[in-house]
Amino acid sequence: MEKKSQAPARLDYDYLIKFLTLGDSGVGKTSFLYQYTDGVFNSKFISTVGIDFREKRIVYRSKIAEQGMQGRSQRIHLQLWDTAGQERYRSLTTAFFRDSMGFILLFDLTNEQSFLSIRGWLEQLKTHAYTENPDIVLCGNKADLEDQRVISEQQARETANRYGLPYVETSATTGQNVAQAVEILLDKIMIRMDQAVEDAFCPGHRGRSQPLEAEPVETISQSCSC
Repeated sequence: MEKKSQAPARLDYDYLIKFLTLGDSGVGKTSFLYQYTDGVFNSKFISTVGIDFREKRIVYRSKIAEQGMQGRSQRIHLQLWDTAGQERYRSLTTAFFRDSMGFILLFDLTNEQSFLSIRGWLEQLKTHAYTENPDIVLCGNKADLEDQRVISEQQARETANRYGLPYVETSATTGQNVAQAVEILLDKIMIRMDQAVEDAFCPGHRGRSQPLEAEPVETISQSCSC
């Protein structure tokens, strides 16, 4: 008896999007991600060995209104990769840079060295990411430890402005601005993806040298508006 072929299973999300957290060891990358995905804070410090990841499903509503209509909703499966900050793991973690669509760069507001390391991490991204100008959100973490703070908000914002980055002060302990930081990055990624689609479907429209490609589960059909 001939077996009938089965249609492939339809996934229950529209896009798989991968983000990567960066920063020195101890800045709170793992705690940041646990706070975002699970809404909990683990006070026991466990240094990430190599690389790990968390996942979360969200419904994203486009901030761009089309023809007076409210932005459409899209089901997003986020993979949030957690990298080790130690130098000995650097060659392993940089191998994941090219597959990531956006980056959350954290430093510790109570640790000056982690703040000074921002430049080095940005140089690593420029070398290893999918483009020389990737989407990045800079986060000053541990904002709840105000009495231990050594980096002022003005210092941090001046550095963020110098590199053209959005800046958010976060706390993995209390959850302060953690979701906001991820949402800012997701907005930037979705705008870049919309631009890539427009470039692809509009003949003669100058696109990016290395367009961002998410992993859609459905083929997008869009007419050219140019």
